[in-house]
Amino acid sequence: MKLHEYQSKQIFAKFGIPIPRGRVARVAGEAKQIAEELGGRVVVKSQVLVGGRGKAGGIRLAKSADEASQLTNQILNMKIKGLPVRLVLVEEAVNITKEIYLGIINDRHAHHPVLIASGSGGIDIEDVARMSPERIIRIDIDPMLGLMDYQIRELMIGIDLPREHWREFLTICRALWMVFRDNDATLAEINPLVISGDGRLTALDGKMAIDDNALFRHPDLADKRDHDAEAPAETEARKYGLIYVKMDGEIGCMVNGAGLGMATNDVIKLHGGEPANFLDIGGGASSERVAAAMRIILSDPNVRVVLINIFGGITRCDEVARGLLAAMEEVKPQVPMVVRLVGTNADEGMELLKNAEMVTATTLMDAARKAVAVVREEANEYPN
Repeated sequence: MKLHEYQSKQIFAKFGIPIPRGRVARVAGEAKQIAEELGGRVVVKSQVLVGGRGKAGGIRLAKSADEASQLTNQILNMKIKGLPVRLVLVEEAVNITKEIYLGIINDRHAHHPVLIASGSGGIDIEDVARMSPERIIRIDIDPMLGLMDYQIRELMIGIDLPREHWREFLTICRALWMVFRDNDATLAEINPLVISGDGRLTALDGKMAIDDNALFRHPDLADKRDHDAEAPAETEARKYGLIYVKMDGEIGCMVNGAGLGMATNDVIKLHGGEPANFLDIGGGASSERVAAAMRIILSDPNVRVVLINIFGGITRCDEVARGLLAAMEEVKPQVPMVVRLVGTNADEGMELLKNAEMVTATTLMDAARKAVAVVREEANEYPN
């Protein structure tokens, strides 16, 4: 789950990372009042969970409170990459002498967190990483030991940070590691961390992403989810405890288990097809949950066939079958269904589906082949 800039900065401040003074505003009048409190010269920043806000005109400098009000009106009427701007962050303007990139991510290849820094921070950091990778410094963090001071010193030398800023930078790095660790983050990023005209280090922008699987430990963070930034189907799936990720293909998928879901999508790709989603109904799924899953899959207009692949262990195949029949009665799908049921009560489940005009398969390979064939219009009938 991604957090907005203002939400990330609120967490940063709790851990002692310096941020500019400011507050969020939802209407122009609020922005004007905040700007007056801050002395008039402020930055008005759209709060949407996409990159490129500045280049899209969603971050503007105001030289007076009246101008802050006008800019807020303009920004609140914008959409940035399809997302509406519902609030802005109004912050004091900071004179910048140097921009630094500083972030911690979970590196899936290295299987541990990595601290990343560059002396060339700012909006073009991706270009720096692509064209001058030697200017990006990476430090591996042992999660058992945490971030060590000697590693931070290596980083400061690597980005050529002036020595007079070492003590403050060291403190910020320690704090960022605690932000990352204590909030079960997958990303904690400051870009840019600036050296201001008065020689202080300040987190001018902030970004965080929280591990969805750890949100039960952070109910305060779970309440901060921005539903504008996710597909409506993903929001609906969460209500039923389903794991759904929309993709760009034409073959809808329903499985029970993340590993089986990934294997199903891989086999679809092997046969030349493209999955439309990842959807895991989990173990012990009820017929109501299965029906909800089917509604969610069929809400995608790109879906031309649905492949249901269930390995019955905790999940009973007859319960899945009842859910499918309930969903078909309610949704009345206009696309073919390819079903593979194996395991607990599989025979009972297949018996329930016998008159449901579904294509059945005995193996995953067979199911994927038949689903891909529908998309390719290579066959009109599929033997059961």
